[in-house]
Amino acid sequence: MGEEDFDERMLYYFRERLSRYMQETGINLLEKAFEQVTDQQIAAYQLKTGKQRMDSTQVASNNSEMGRLHLLVEVLQRVYRMLTKEDQGQYAEAFAPYIQGHAGQYVYHIKGQDTSEHSRRIGELMQRLLIELQPGYGQEPVYQMFARVFGEHFRVEEKILKIKLGEELSANSLQSPDDLEATYRQKNNKSFRGYVANLTETCDPENPLQLVTKVQVAANHTDDAEMLIEALPNLKVRTELDTLYTDGGYGSPDADKVLQTNLVEQIQTAIRGRIPNHEKLNLSDFEIKQTEKGVPTRITCPQGQTVAVHSSSQKKAFVAHFEDEVCLACPLLPKCPVQRGKRDLRFHLRFDQNQLNMSERRRRSQIHREEGRNLRAAVEATVRQIKHSFPASKLPVHGKIRVTCMVIGSAMTTNVRRIQRYLEAKIELENAQMKAQKEQECSQEQPSVSFFVCLISIFRSFAASITINQVGFGYH
Repeated sequence: MGEEDFDERMLYYFRERLSRYMQETGINLLEKAFEQVTDQQIAAYQLKTGKQRMDSTQVASNNSEMGRLHLLVEVLQRVYRMLTKEDQGQYAEAFAPYIQGHAGQYVYHIKGQDTSEHSRRIGELMQRLLIELQPGYGQEPVYQMFARVFGEHFRVEEKILKIKLGEELSANSLQSPDDLEATYRQKNNKSFRGYVANLTETCDPENPLQLVTKVQVAANHTDDAEMLIEALPNLKVRTELDTLYTDGGYGSPDADKVLQTNLVEQIQTAIRGRIPNHEKLNLSDFEIKQTEKGVPTRITCPQGQTVAVHSSSQKKAFVAHFEDEVCLACPLLPKCPVQRGKRDLRFHLRFDQNQLNMSERRRRSQIHREEGRNLRAAVEATVRQIKHSFPASKLPVHGKIRVTCMVIGSAMTTNVRRIQRYLEAKIELENAQMKAQKEQECSQEQPSVSFFVCLISIFRSFAASITINQVGFGYH
């Protein structure tokens, strides 16, 4: 390319080729490049990757927020632009109310109580157009989007067209004609349209710096546990991950299976689900030894009684038998979950694999809180760093592949900045140490010079006195 700047169009072509390759193969080459570079950075600075943390955040693509009526009119306008000149003339009267200005102008003049009636009229027109335009335009992307929107917002019951209620709309329903993959989600009483980004980074306290190791982008209603399940095998192959710090949203039975398969211990800052009764003993209060595959072998109660764990008669759960004499003398028996058998007078504790996994996650979380060190918390600062360039978490692009590339690019930049700060701090420290060392050498060297100068002076004085005496003796 020489010394001149390359044309901006090259970036568009490059992104288009990335997108096409991903559609054909399912592989994001930019993601692969990010992982290769990050792995080399980790090796170069000898970072420990056994401990890592994970968090997710909502990101929006560059779409306008549209209400139902606004969206329907916008889609109709695009259908009109899709038509040939001849067909536009044929349907001019039907489209006339909706092509005078942009869709927002149409909606602006509609009173709230009239919205349903206007939506019904548009639905009837859409139903008619779907049938009449299908032979000539059925394979057009705009027609397919048109059909999708009609199916998402209307239904036909006994030949009567009805508008779906708001609660009937799927989170996957189209949010904007410019972004067919953006989805809708409500979280913490806030509405989000777009995607979710999931970030993983190293967090070993002994590391001089931490680097982002994994970036994922998905529909924004994707559960955090699904992101963990997708990311874990890749992280296990590329790094030495053995402990993963997350919040409560990343726990699930399926995630437990993947964690056990990859021999990774999950430590959550909270546990999703019903809060246990702290006035009673829970399964998490028992210490349970397991095989590498997560099968329990022995269990120890809070009072120290250890017994073997057996599979239940139907092989669907586990049971531990505690000696009745020991349990009857135990002060914790009134709040213990064990139950005494009718024939077998021992006290029995039954649980299944899901209950075991959740209790172990709860137990690890409690131990982590008692240690007073929250290694997950700093990942939220990483999220802010990566989103800092995007006001209101809104990216200037449309579509999942473009959003993904921008988030990966921001993560790359974040890693480079961290390395730069680390190197600058290291150089500054080395310079300060060299300066201090030179000052110390000079302070030690100066007294030595003075001492030798004084010693030479004394020696010369003494030699001169001897010479004088010798000269005097000569005259006598």
